[in-house]
Amino acid sequence: MTMTIGQLAKKAGVNIETIRYYERRELIPKPHRRKSGYREYSNEFVKRIQFIRHAKELGFSLKEVHELLSLRLDPETPCSEVRKRAEVKISDIDERIKNLQQIKKSLLKLSEACQRSCPISECPILEALEK
Repeated sequence: MTMTIGQLAKKAGVNIETIRYYERRELIPKPHRRKSGYREYSNEFVKRIQFIRHAKELGFSLKEVHELLSLRLDPETPCSEVRKRAEVKISDIDERIKNLQQIKKSLLKLSEACQRSCPISECPILEALEK
């Protein structure tokens, strides 16, 4: 069974522009076109788009998703190759968490220094942002 781009978008849970963007980025192959020029999509496109969406939800960039898709297509690729990429992503996430915790700590310190009754011209938060 084939479907139009609108049907694919609905089934995959994305908008039409996302599908076109994925085509341009070569994350999904160019679909077959009917004589009328309309694109024809199979259920394989739904699976591929869902794979992309899930990978993005786990924090993978589109470039990384492209690499994962390439690995997936080669039956000789060992699972350890995918695991390496997941471990790199975990390290990246740990680093971002560390940075976010530092930002939170700084904001808490600034927030505590703020005296609600002082005039805006003496606000320590605004003064810190100006530095």
